[in-house]
Amino acid sequence: MTNERRVIVHPDRTSLSAAVAARFVSKAVELIAEFGEASIVLTGGTMGAAVLEAINSSPVRDSVDWSRVNIWWGDERWLPAGDPDRNETQARAALLDHVALDPARVHAFAASDSGLDLDAASDAYAKEIIAHSPANASMPHFDITFLGMGPDGHIASLFPERGGIRERDRAVISVRTSPKPPPERLSMTLVAINSSARVWLVVAGADKASALGLTLAGASVNEVPA
Repeated sequence: MTNERRVIVHPDRTSLSAAVAARFVSKAVELIAEFGEASIVLTGGTMGAAVLEAINSSPVRDSVDWSRVNIWWGDERWLPAGDPDRNETQARAALLDHVALDPARVHAFAASDSGLDLDAASDAYAKEIIAHSPANASMPHFDITFLGMGPDGHIASLFPERGGIRERDRAVISVRTSPKPPPERLSMTLVAINSSARVWLVVAGADKASALGLTLAGASVNEVPA
């Protein structure tokens, strides 16, 4: 990923989600035309769901060949399958259940009732990432990674001053002491996130302004993960 950064401001959440949705559809069409597929990493949160809902309601939604889209998640809450607070559940309701995806291209984190414990689920997702990576590479080619951001500057489930933000060897980690409920989560690391060709940080709300300002000013990643 290059270090180019651009900030695009919209007047409200609705116009923000609509603009990101339009940009996504256009870019996905271009990527599939050029590479034959597109790999997208989804996020949770209010804006993450709002963007997916805006894509679903877009009149040009089906200009994307969804059968060629690979879906991943940046993080997940350690909850049972189908729980309304799981990022996967929210994404399916907002968009994924409404488009013709290839189920084999949808890579969800394991759920807490899958029979795996948290660490085994982390290892399983890391192995899935490796299995879909090009030869001699440790990561797939992620075309677009969506991220939200908390008022504390956290992204995915990587929180300030926690060990996860400093992880450099693993693509996926277990999180047991999240300051946001639920305390147990699974998350891609910065190594995985920064392997993406594009990272789209979609942020709304005055409570995020300070963290965004620190991010753009080059604050320590340990203090402001974004």
